[in-house]
Amino acid sequence: MRFSVLVSVLRPIGPVVIGISLGFTLSLLSVSWVDESCHLDARGVGDGDVVGSPPQEEDGTPRGARRPSSIADSEEEDFDPRIVPYKQVQQSAPKKLFRAKYISTELGMRERLFVGVLTSKGTINTLGVAVNHTISHHLDNVVFFTGTHHRKVPHGMSVVTHGDERPIWNMYQTVKYVVAHALDEYDWFYLVQDNAYTEADRIKALVEHLSMERQLYMGVPEEFIGGGEMAEGRYCAGGFGYLLSRTLLLRLQPFLENCRNDILSSRPDEWLGRCIVDYTSTNCVGEHEGLKYYHYKLDKNSDPYKEGNEQFMNALTVHPVSDPEQMYRLHKHFTELELQRTYSEIAKLQAEIKNVSVVAFDGNRTSQWPVGITPPFEPKTRFEVLRWEYFTEEHIYWCMDGSPKCELRGVDRMDVADVIGVALDQLNDKYKPVLRLKKQQLINGYRRFDPTRGMEYTLDLQLEAVNQKGHSRSIAKRVHLVRPLSRIEIIPMPYVTEATRVHVIIPLTLQDRSHVTHFLEVLASGAFETSENAILTFLFIYDPLEAQQVSQNDIFAGVKAQINGYERKYPAVKIPWISVKTLTPSQIKFMDIISKKHPVDTLFFLADVNTNVNPEFLNRCRMNSINNWQVFFPVHFQDFHPAVASGDQPPAPAAASTGTAADLVKDAGRFDRGTFDEACFYNSDYMATRARMSADVQENEELLESLDIYDMFVKYSVLHVFRAVEPALHQRHREQPCNPRLSEDVYHRCVQSSLEGLGSRSQLAMLLFEQEHGNST
Repeated sequence: MRFSVLVSVLRPIGPVVIGISLGFTLSLLSVSWVDESCHLDARGVGDGDVVGSPPQEEDGTPRGARRPSSIADSEEEDFDPRIVPYKQVQQSAPKKLFRAKYISTELGMRERLFVGVLTSKGTINTLGVAVNHTISHHLDNVVFFTGTHHRKVPHGMSVVTHGDERPIWNMYQTVKYVVAHALDEYDWFYLVQDNAYTEADRIKALVEHLSMERQLYMGVPEEFIGGGEMAEGRYCAGGFGYLLSRTLLLRLQPFLENCRNDILSSRPDEWLGRCIVDYTSTNCVGEHEGLKYYHYKLDKNSDPYKEGNEQFMNALTVHPVSDPEQMYRLHKHFTELELQRTYSEIAKLQAEIKNVSVVAFDGNRTSQWPVGITPPFEPKTRFEVLRWEYFTEEHIYWCMDGSPKCELRGVDRMDVADVIGVALDQLNDKYKPVLRLKKQQLINGYRRFDPTRGMEYTLDLQLEAVNQKGHSRSIAKRVHLVRPLSRIEIIPMPYVTEATRVHVIIPLTLQDRSHVTHFLEVLASGAFETSENAILTFLFIYDPLEAQQVSQNDIFAGVKAQINGYERKYPAVKIPWISVKTLTPSQIKFMDIISKKHPVDTLFFLADVNTNVNPEFLNRCRMNSINNWQVFFPVHFQDFHPAVASGDQPPAPAAASTGTAADLVKDAGRFDRGTFDEACFYNSDYMATRARMSADVQENEELLESLDIYDMFVKYSVLHVFRAVEPALHQRHREQPCNPRLSEDVYHRCVQSSLEGLGSRSQLAMLLFEQEHGNST
């Protein structure tokens, strides 16, 4: 009984005891009692050892036995203590992380289509220019490849010259250039000759539905010339163009040299096709996954408007094109076809929207007019109500200068005539063939610009309605039209930087001397103390009498003393000045002198001494002035006359030197749109525009005095003239002198600006009311 109890107690711990025993046993058995020598001779036996006996140590003990380790032997160097000096680990400087300039580069995103046009020296100025005009504004990157070309490359074309007119060599160099320069940036590559018309939008649509992961060689398949095994496969005819995928070119890249040396052919398209078939086993296909490469072979002297078959209507490319005129006719015809298809799609969408709106909760009221156009703007306050402009065929009853009525001319007159013509066409389309309508007169016309949808018109037309029997009657009809805003797109602009040095040019006359102190204080706090990358240049203007007395009585002596004081206070700042003697001051005459003293890449900021210049505006001047592209004329904010703006209240203290946002209120001043004294432009743009003006100046020298810089750029340059309000540019009020020698428009603009700069209409009305009230009492 006791034994069974003992067994029941020991049974749970039995496996543990057995496991521990086995562990000790196996650990003893795993100990190696024989150690091999670390130093063996060539025979594999240590020096002094006896074969067949256990290896011995120097003291006679077996080498495999363990020595007692209770006390370390002083003769063994392994146990001598060693002091390891502490050396602080110097962390290496972290490597600067390289970040790509564009997120598309960092993420490996590529553009969709690269277009290469194969041209020649004899056709680049004719067919090449025609191809560029018909497809370049539809496609992002179009490059022309030629053997040689004339010295003068056509404007607006990217041309790559190979230096040899041999067709096979040109094709090899073209493919090599594409692989080297465009393979990492594009997914598809379209190569075409310059005697083929390409419908660019259809090529883009085809590429959008193809996967660049496929080894695709797509075009118009042709059989190789000859027989036997070498004639197997098909190539794409070069006349109609062909598409190459990036995957295909990656596989073909290592074998281009072999193709150049091994393949003999007289035609470049056949040579490329043989290369692709031999080394990638990819044949030309005209259809892929239900997508067809439509083409049309054009006969001699054929008229595009008479080609009505389906193959021509759906063609991606048309070949051959004999001359540029035929190229432009084809482009016009296909553009009209696309426009008709667009209109038909719009009509279908409008019908669908109407059908869907019937079953909506609010019924037909849910669909806006016109169908598919953004709904009208809804003002939240009375200050946001859009203004309607009333007009007739001769006058408009709201003018930019504030007058109640002015003559309808220029683009406004063209706009009104176009709207009336469109209204008549729409009415005739609606009522034909029952009625035929003719315009008698415009009774009333209203228009307003809605920023959410476009320009809206309401016309009351007096019409003559003629029925099918010839009877006529005069009727009045009101119509509503909308000129919708077109699709907004990003316009590519040249790259600019804020590191450009700005040369501030300040013309100074006798009347401007009192404003120099404030101007230098503002500029010193905003530019001199912050080491702004800007150089100030004064232009001292003397009349002939003042110039004769400059040695005895220099009218600008005080200003020059202030300049010397600032140069001593800021050693890194140099303020040059130029003296000019003239009886009739003119912006163009001044800039002619300054332009010759600076390099062509100089950025000028022509300003007024009354202008508060700060770093914020200098950066905007750099960003908005683009060399060989754009000039910038900012609209500054000018204070009203202190006596008018303050009224009976004492004048407010002077604003901060740099101007503050609190000053930009309607009761304090206004943006002076009639003044063009401030301008930002590059010297090269000024010189080019001035050169175009020289012919007219020789016939009429008074142009230099009657025109200002703004009018010169508008009339004689091909640049973008950018005009925008500039909150960072602030001017205090002062009496603005107007030069009577300027042209009538410029002089009237100056006088109007001076009058409007006195105060707001409400402030001027209050002054008149107080004056009349005072006189009456």
